[in-house]
Amino acid sequence: MPIDPNVSYTVLRASSVHEHEIEIKKSRFLALLKRVDSEDGARDFIACTKAQYRDARHHCSAFLLGPTRETGRTSDDGEPSGTAGMPMMQTLTSHKSPTQREQELEGDLSDICAVVVRWFGGVKLGAGGLVRAYSGAVAEALETAPLKTRMRSRSLSVRLDHSDAGRIEDDVRTAGFTVLPTSYEADAAVLTLAVPDRETDVQEALDTVTSLTAGNYTPELGGVDWHDIPSL
Repeated sequence: MPIDPNVSYTVLRASSVHEHEIEIKKSRFLALLKRVDSEDGARDFIACTKAQYRDARHHCSAFLLGPTRETGRTSDDGEPSGTAGMPMMQTLTSHKSPTQREQELEGDLSDICAVVVRWFGGVKLGAGGLVRAYSGAVAEALETAPLKTRMRSRSLSVRLDHSDAGRIEDDVRTAGFTVLPTSYEADAAVLTLAVPDRETDVQEALDTVTSLTAGNYTPELGGVDWHDIPSL
């Protein structure tokens, strides 16, 4: 099922910090990427990184927040103005997933904080060299970072007999819908779908579930929330 950019954006998988290190003229650049959901969360990550790598000379950073990337901040942390934080930000905003590249779509990465830690190697890189180093460290880290799609979803649930639940869940997945963890109660299994929050998609999901259950079960619409789904 194609995802409309109006109801989705790309995020890092919510897990441990993703790291990647490069070396240029004896200077080491360690890029660290983390999923964040607030400015406080981003600043906490930056502060923790500075404390962990206090022996480094610079801890430059950039972070983006929100479905429309409405919040963004950068820091050069002592490097010449414009040579670190802003190139890192431009790398974040321009990054595209493999699917986005293939389909020539715009990048939409957000809810991410990048910190690049630099240990000075004794050789000055110049402004251009610093821009390439900081942007390159983040770009290479993103190439191997685990990504997901975060989708604004309408929930659709249906109460099923335990004997039918496994088969119907498989059929729904095969039809291309995102299925959230099934809840097993004493008298029923509650199958829940996360459907893109658009009228056409919601109606399609209702019709599909009704068809797959041969009309024996009635799906019910729930509220709207954001959910992570596997990247396409």
